[in-house]
Amino acid sequence: MELFISEIIHAKNRIRNHIIETPLVFSDSMYDQLSSNVYFKLENLQKTGSFKARGALSKISTLNNQDKSKGVITASSGNHAQAVSYAASIFGTSALVVVPENTVQAKISGIQKFGGEIVQYGVTYDEAEEYAVQLAKDTGRTFIHAFDDAVTMAGQGTIGLEAMLEKPNFDVILVPVGGGGLLNGIATAAKTINPDVQVIGVQSEASPAWHESFMAGKMVDVTYQTSIADGIYGGIHEAPLQLAFSRVDGSILVSEESISYAMKWMATNHRYMIEGSSAVTIAALLENQVPDVADKNVLCIITGGNVDFSLFMKVMKAHK
Repeated sequence: MELFISEIIHAKNRIRNHIIETPLVFSDSMYDQLSSNVYFKLENLQKTGSFKARGALSKISTLNNQDKSKGVITASSGNHAQAVSYAASIFGTSALVVVPENTVQAKISGIQKFGGEIVQYGVTYDEAEEYAVQLAKDTGRTFIHAFDDAVTMAGQGTIGLEAMLEKPNFDVILVPVGGGGLLNGIATAAKTINPDVQVIGVQSEASPAWHESFMAGKMVDVTYQTSIADGIYGGIHEAPLQLAFSRVDGSILVSEESISYAMKWMATNHRYMIEGSSAVTIAALLENQVPDVADKNVLCIITGGNVDFSLFMKVMKAHK
């Protein structure tokens, strides 16, 4: 797998009429705490409430009429499922989404809101994905992977392109990382514009597959625990990991407690409800995990705001 800036520019042109060019917001509160010029790229304000819309639109926009007539399929109960459903409706095809049998109704309703048809199968996500891949073979639908696809990565990389064109002198970019698609896309765009910028992935200690594999230089097995950052929870694939070795500068793990606190920090200081998956970048700064940030320009990618309200209220009450 390879990814070039030209592909990100093409993706930008394909999806530009169907996304929000999200704002880049300076954090006075973070400056007061760290003396660092921290900016947030607010993908929580994106269509479907997360950055995933960009990747799904990028991929589905490249399908020919025959592919569109057969439809698309994916496995997800979260932001990717909503994004695929939304993108399918934009580009005139149907979306079938396979979710685990225990998926909560709120997530099912979110998928249906954007026109996705739902099939419930299996107890775990892996079982749902395996079934979706088989359905894709049986039905001729195109499987839309959340991160292991260069065209999807190119769409996600448009975030980095927008941010760097607006402010090319960032010193550090912090990116939430699950499977690595967003991280690779942003790193490709950012380093093309400013080769000196440091691009660092951030992940939860409870789901450290990317971090441990990146640091080891190869795929490794890890133990998973329940995480409030459920959008970046789970396993990784070889191709995105290998791609990252040529363009990503580091990886950071943050605690579940710090992620929860960062969610409240964002709500208190900037009045945004964000997902735990988004809050990992803020947590990394508040934990002082990024060295020497004083007087530097730091970009935090805020990936989404589709947080369950009852969970959000628990977070708000947990920290004094």
